[in-house]
Amino acid sequence: LLLILVVFDDMMLIQVAYKNLNLTGETCQVRLSHCSRNCFFIPFACDRRKSQQALLRHNIIAAGLSRSAVRILIVEDDVALSEALRFTLSQAGYAVDQVANGLDADAALRSDGFGLLILDLGLPKLDGMEVLRRLRKRNTALPVLILSAREQPEEKVTGLDLGADDYLVKPFSLSELQARVRALLRRGAGMAAPTLHYGDLDFDTVGRVASVKSAPLALSLHEAGVLEVLLRRFGRVVSKEQLVEQLYSYDKEVSHNAIEVYVHRLRKKLTGSGVEVRTHYGRGYVIDYVTV
Repeated sequence: LLLILVVFDDMMLIQVAYKNLNLTGETCQVRLSHCSRNCFFIPFACDRRKSQQALLRHNIIAAGLSRSAVRILIVEDDVALSEALRFTLSQAGYAVDQVANGLDADAALRSDGFGLLILDLGLPKLDGMEVLRRLRKRNTALPVLILSAREQPEEKVTGLDLGADDYLVKPFSLSELQARVRALLRRGAGMAAPTLHYGDLDFDTVGRVASVKSAPLALSLHEAGVLEVLLRRFGRVVSKEQLVEQLYSYDKEVSHNAIEVYVHRLRKKLTGSGVEVRTHYGRGYVIDYVTV
């Protein structure tokens, strides 16, 4: 079965309906999310190769194929909302993981591979406030965005006092959510502006596009992701394991050889930028200014 998820980018999900649809002879399961405007059709399938072939035939973009330098953990027990958030953020270029209860969230957060936590409060097994309390007890500086229907001022105060960086009340606009995510990631990386400047290289962390002396670089999504990870740690060594961890979700696999290919391509494309990617054998890669 090919699953087509229809999500709209400016409204909270109002209702979810299930239908059957025949798409050029293929039996498909359709989940329709009602909204006001702008929709996307995203196929999924148990057979990944068959799903991708269907995408090519019908010119449809699949969520989860693009990856960026930031992994986001979504903790939300509303399946429809969680899928909408995953799709929206995946389309924006982030690697996204999901859990649906507080205990699984607490276990996942004991890893340091995430760049942002989006946290619901009314979770089964362990309340979101307790998830946040345990997270901060471990002295982690992970940015946290709370999404909750709890709109009372005292709830917001409690969440922020426990260490949340932002609090967004449901329902909300997905465009506002994306703007808050970008702001938190910039703040977490110590950046006030959304563009990274090193030598003659500029990297726009919002649009995820790079340019050298104002001339755009033709980068694949994976190359842009690797470049962003390295730039956010400019002058510091980044291991292959860290690149894999930052660029891919739990359910995706990538080889170290693939990372080597992306780095090799980046080296060529960064010629004349004033920066270069160097290999520290046995340790990883570092991007730094070109040395004479």
